[in-house]
Amino acid sequence: MNQTLGVAPDLTCLKPQGSLQSLTTFRVGGPAEWLAMPRHRRELEDLLAWAIAADLPITFLGAGSNLLISDRGIFGLVICTRRWRSTEFDDSGRVTAAAGEPLPTLAWKAAKLGCRGLEWAVGIPGTVGGAVVMNAGAHGGCAADVLVSTTVLAPDLTPLRLTPADLQFQYRTSALQGGRQVVLEATFQLKPGHDPALVVADTLAGLNQRRATQPYDRPSCGSVFRNPYPHTAGTLIEKTGLKGYRLGNAQISERHANFIVNLGGATATDIRRLIHHVQNEVEQNWAVRLRPEVKFMGEFLDF
Repeated sequence: MNQTLGVAPDLTCLKPQGSLQSLTTFRVGGPAEWLAMPRHRRELEDLLAWAIAADLPITFLGAGSNLLISDRGIFGLVICTRRWRSTEFDDSGRVTAAAGEPLPTLAWKAAKLGCRGLEWAVGIPGTVGGAVVMNAGAHGGCAADVLVSTTVLAPDLTPLRLTPADLQFQYRTSALQGGRQVVLEATFQLKPGHDPALVVADTLAGLNQRRATQPYDRPSCGSVFRNPYPHTAGTLIEKTGLKGYRLGNAQISERHANFIVNLGGATATDIRRLIHHVQNEVEQNWAVRLRPEVKFMGEFLDF
């Protein structure tokens, strides 16, 4: 990796060759050429201006779930937004949250205020920014259902307010994927006036259901594949006989077949090869090519 492009800004949040493993839920992957965790908008703008002037690629990272970083790492500047947190509720049930606010934290705050609409989010290991970009969802709910607007920073550092129509939401995707706009904050419309104890109980029930059916005891990225309607990816993988199948230290979870877990010491290459194997086996048996929900970052030389 090129470690000498330009002169780095005088920012304490910027580190060369920053480790990314601890910032991802898979706990794998190589380093970032430059890693930054800005705490406010001014730091973010300074970082972006420097990277643009140096012609460095820019990659944004939230909670580090739903992605697989290659063993070679990521060239350029990686900006992790998880230190950028804030929430503001009003009496109408409208809440504005910073991009780095964890979804489970926001869901619990809403529940304790008696606001319905985010119960589905309590078990998703992501941030508000990632939820908007990916249209995160679970249990029949998703970000698109409650989003009012989001403020993003354009490549020229101009803030833009976008509506759901602008974002072109679809299943686990939006118009923000693959672009260079970064989410600053998002506003959601919830339903206030409910008994907080009941909303908390429903939220906890959803979390307990996820914990009972999904592997929370090992590092994973969440669901690996999109569900190919009318099937579910997990059902097809299980019927193919792959539940528990292992390559290196990456294994298809024995609890839920649409999860791949790191047994300890797995590499990103182990996981990527296992994903590829699952795709081939399911396609051969069911004539369905599973589409990854996980996002790949960095170079995977074997694929």
